[in-house]
Order: sequence, then structure tokens, then C-alpha cells
Amino acid sequence: MSNVAVLTNDLQYEFTYKITTDAQELERKLKQFNMFLDGIRKAGQLVIHLQLIHDPNDPAVQRRYQNRAAGIPAIAGTPGNQLIDIIHHPSDLVVVKSRDSGFFETELDNTLQRLGVKTVVVTGLQTHVCVQTTAADAFFRGYNVWVPDDCVFSPTTEDTDRALEWLAGYCATVAPSTEILSLLNKSDDLPERGTGSRA
Repeated sequence: MSNVAVLTNDLQYEFTYKITTDAQELERKLKQFNMFLDGIRKAGQLVIHLQLIHDPNDPAVQRRYQNRAAGIPAIAGTPGNQLIDIIHHPSDLVVVKSRDSGFFETELDNTLQRLGVKTVVVTGLQTHVCVQTTAADAFFRGYNVWVPDDCVFSPTTEDTDRALEWLAGYCATVAPSTEILSLLNKSDDLPERGTGSRA
């Protein structure tokens, strides 16, 4: 059983522009992100990818994207909706979601409970939307929540900075991914927020 699960949000091909539009920078950021995930797997912990799939017949989805020239994103079966290959490993789990939070009407909470997970590390896109709502929903359900500040992405640094400040002040421990891996190499879990046991 894993005590810790890393939750990735929306790391799908059609959303990479929200990380960066520069191809070389995107490659560098994804490589760094994948090094973190490899470290998590090596530590014997779990990686769960939250894959956004929209139902084009959902009235809420239609309202949200009614003025979007490109139409509704993340529709099932479209090539761009696939998880980025470099991020996805055969040992990882995938939970499909239809809203920003990975916990909204999904099997995520049941899956975490069944696997004995007590701590979630929330990553991916976008820091101020899916990362923030997923982290808050995890906190509401009693999970210990961590957010690596170098493994979350938004189109603007202002969006990321604002979200990280809110998360740190409310429901999560925000730290570099290297610190998270270092702590996991010493223990099989991460300290609770505010316990003062970070080293």
C-alpha cells in the first residue's frame, strides 16, 4: 500500500500551451516533471493522472464553452485529449474527471481510500483552477495535502503565485519537488501541515 499519491491534473496534449508555447521550454519542463514522477515511483508511492474528459452534451460544459471559437476541448476519443506519453507510466492509475476538481463525481476518493493513501501531492494544470480546487477538496476530505511549487503550471506566473499563496495559507504545504522527494526517501509519508517536522 502507498501512503502518498501524486495527482496530476490535465497533462494532456491539447493543454500543453498552458505550460508554455515554446517547444524547447516545454520539453525541459516536462523532463523535470517526469524526473519528479520517477522519484515518486522509485520511492514506492503512487501516481494517479486526472484526465479531463468533457461530455459535449453536458449543458454545463456547453455553457462554459459557448463563446469559444475552437469549440469544446477535451472530448473523449480526440487525439489531443490523450495523456502526454512521457508523463504516463504503465504502473500509474488514471481517473477520468469531468470538472476542475479531481474529486467531483469521480472514483478518486474511493480509490485513495482503498489503497490506504493518506497524503496527496497535487500537481499539473492549472495552478489557479484544477490544482487549487483538487487540493481544497482533498483537504476537505481529510487528506494531508502537499503542492510542489515547481510542478504546477498556469499561463501566467501571476496566476501560479496567487494560487500557491492561497494554498499555503489555507490547505497545503507548498515546497519544491526536491524537498518532497528528500522527505519521502527518509520516511514513507510526508509530515502534516503545520507540524514543524520538515527537515
